[in-house]
Amino acid sequence: MKKEYDFSRGERGRFYPPKLKLNLPVYLDEEVLTFVQRIARKRKTDLSSVVNQLLRSDMKLAETIK
Repeated sequence: MKKEYDFSRGERGRFYPPKLKLNLPVYLDEEVLTFVQRIARKRKTDLSSVVNQLLRSDMKLAETIK
């Protein structure tokens, strides 16, 4: 690496897409993963859909508790 870089002709935000949507990885415990996989197989759907449905129901429950 150089000790110093010249950014005098740099353009701020050139490679930044403002509407970029990131999908962050979520790591489940083995027990939780097995549980969600079982539900997904029964419903013949993917893991993401099951996890989202479970989280949405938890969100609704948390809102009613407030």
